[in-house]
Parts: sequence; C-alpha cells; structure tokens
Amino acid sequence: MNDETKEVLENLEDQTNEVTEETTETNQASNEEVKDDQTDTVEQAEEVNEDVTVENTVTPISELEEKLEEAENRYLRLYADFENFRRRTQLDREASEKYRAQSLITNLLPAIDNFERAMQIEVDNEQAKALLDGVGMVYRSIIDALRQEGAEQIEAVGNEFDPNLHQAVMQTDDEQFGSNVIVEEFQKGYKLKDRVIRPSMVKVNK
Repeated sequence: MNDETKEVLENLEDQTNEVTEETTETNQASNEEVKDDQTDTVEQAEEVNEDVTVENTVTPISELEEKLEEAENRYLRLYADFENFRRRTQLDREASEKYRAQSLITNLLPAIDNFERAMQIEVDNEQAKALLDGVGMVYRSIIDALRQEGAEQIEAVGNEFDPNLHQAVMQTDDEQFGSNVIVEEFQKGYKLKDRVIRPSMVKVNK
C-alpha cells in the first residue's frame, strides 16, 4: 500500500469517526429533550390534577356553607315565630286573668241600672222606705263585690268630658259650669282596671 492510499484511508476513517460522534451527540441531545418534554408533561399533568382536586374540594365546601346558612336562617325564623307565639300566648293568658270578671260584670250592669232607678223612687210610707233600704243594701253589696274584682264606676258630673270614658248624648249652655264639663249623668259608666266596659252617658256643657 502506497503512502497516497494510506492517507486517503486515514482521512476516510477520521471523517467516519466524526460522523459517528456527531450522531451520538445528536442522539444524546434528542434523548435529553425527550426526557425534558416527558418531565414537563408529567409536571403539567400533576398540576392539572391538583387544580381539579382543589376545584372538586372547594365546590362541596361552598355548597355545604350555603346549606348551613339556609339552615341557620330557617332556624332563626322558626325561633322568632316561636318567641312571638309565646309572647302572644303569655299576653292572652295575662289578659284573660286580668279581665276574667268582665263577662260577669257586663251581664250585671242592667240589673245594677234597675237597682239605681228603684232607689230614685220617692215613697211616703215606712214599709216602702224599708223596702228601698233593703234594695240599697243589696245594691251596695253588688258594687262592693265588683270593686273587689277591680271594677269601678267612672266619675262623670263635674269632670271634664273625656271621649275615652264618656259618651255625650246632649249639650247645654250653663254658666255655672266651665266649657266641656259634664253637667249631668244619665247612665253610669264602668271600667275594669284599665279597660272601659261601658262609658258614662252624659250631658256636656258647651
């Protein structure tokens, strides 16, 4: 083998080695890029999974909070309704106890009016006077019994007219009385504690 041929072979061998090295480096670079891509893909997939997990976790918590708020509001409304019912029941019970004698007193008023009319009759013999005295005793006993239950007669003559207590059926112009003052009572009025059972029927001065 001559020197020229030997040199050509050496050059071919060198070129072959260079190509082999370049190919090896290229393959290594490609493998590294593939690994990097795979790593990035895995990381992205994990991030997506984490996001999905967080979203799936947040959604039920939000729903539970809404349901809890609705339940609390419903409970507060029911509690308020119950408290109102309890107060109304208590007030009704107290009113029933306070005015328990109202029905009886109302039914007795016509009889009391008749006693008062009977006592206004003028008599001229002892027997009739004795009878009227008995009527007066019964009348006073009934009034005392009503007073013990909290009932009382409404003051009228000489007092200023009060539309909450008196019912004006006539007017007059009397200089002996002031303006809006009651000068005469036609029918007595009664009240039970702070409740008017029947207003007084009166004549009022202008």
